[in-house]
Amino acid sequence: MNKVRYDDIARDLTQGIASGHYAVGSLLPTELELCARYGTSRHTVRAALQELQESGLVSRRKNVGTRVEAATPVSGFRQPLVSVEDLVQYGVTHLRSVRSVREIAADEALAKTLRCPAGSRWLHIEIMRMCEGRKPKPLGWTDVYVDARYAGIADAVRRQPHMLTSTLIEQQYGRRIARIRQDVQATGMPAELADTLKARTGTPALRILRRYLDTRNAAFEISVTIHPAERFTLSTEMQRSQE
Repeated sequence: MNKVRYDDIARDLTQGIASGHYAVGSLLPTELELCARYGTSRHTVRAALQELQESGLVSRRKNVGTRVEAATPVSGFRQPLVSVEDLVQYGVTHLRSVRSVREIAADEALAKTLRCPAGSRWLHIEIMRMCEGRKPKPLGWTDVYVDARYAGIADAVRRQPHMLTSTLIEQQYGRRIARIRQDVQATGMPAELADTLKARTGTPALRILRRYLDTRNAAFEISVTIHPAERFTLSTEMQRSQE
């Protein structure tokens, strides 16, 4: 019998809340009741409840319990000074087209990029982002790699191209992003993307790699985006820390 994971419990409880089985305003079963229901430890149950709390679905108070606060995860996760949605998705005025969704095994080159073992399984999502207008122009190409345990989002990705992949994972599996680690690198336009992005091979481009981490600092989604340099500006605001 497979050991129950905290994200399995979080997913089941998230679905129970979304379906109305656990109504907004009601209390979830106690930790001990959940331990008995799922046949697992209190530590695992607490980790699952923490996922729900950080997604805004529940609140927890000593001597009260775990109360359901919302039927769906709260959107609009923000980093100090910068909205992650603004940073990653470039605004609601841009069109997002899913070009392909398929499961793959990481070869040596991809494994090095993703920092994973060669041969590990991923759901590979190819996305084109366009600027709206009479003559839409490509803004960038993104390769999204999702832990193959969450490959069940594939149909939803195709049906809802406007939805963030991370949001679909939260809704379907209860796994929530706690932070995003981002690396930006100057590079040349890859030959394989030049025609698609209507740019010349080797011209200046930006390569942005983002690792989506959960509360335990584990990456379950990784994206690699290529932008023609003149079509995208990454703006960051900083402020002096309080002395």
